[in-house]
Amino acid sequence: MTAASPPRPVAAGRPVIVVMGVSGSGKSTVGGLLAERLGVPYAEADDFHPAANIAKMSAGHPLDDTDRAPWLAAIADWIAERGDRGGVVSCSALRRRYRDRLRQAGPPLFFVHLDGPEELIAARLAARMQHFMPTGLLQSQIETLEPLEPDEAGAVVPIEGGPQQIADRALAALPATPV
Repeated sequence: MTAASPPRPVAAGRPVIVVMGVSGSGKSTVGGLLAERLGVPYAEADDFHPAANIAKMSAGHPLDDTDRAPWLAAIADWIAERGDRGGVVSCSALRRRYRDRLRQAGPPLFFVHLDGPEELIAARLAARMQHFMPTGLLQSQIETLEPLEPDEAGAVVPIEGGPQQIADRALAALPATPV
């Protein structure tokens, strides 16, 4: 099992934690657990998608930057409302420019990139019930993913094991700054 990468520094203040990664990596589950353990609000990025985006993905078509723009803007608005109180939001945040857009919201952000083998993620996607994201779009997400860069506050967290184990690793990867 791969160890979590060491956390990169985050700006002063209480960051909003963005749990990122491809669909099926566990963003919603781990994000909810982190928020619960930290005692901060949680937002599910899927809830910010316009109906047209959900319909497009449900039909097996990947989103493009035009589709993602209002979704990212809505998530950024939620982040901006957090101020210095902290919070957790799940968001694929696959490209650097998407993460840059979220950073424009104002509060400091810390990205927890949930990462693991494609086979494990595909198996988790196949087992999901009542979710609009088909397994067939996983490859397009993997191809779109741009890993965190050294100047981005965040850490890569392996997704092997159960949700509680992954949440434990994510908590350990958070910066020392209290959230």
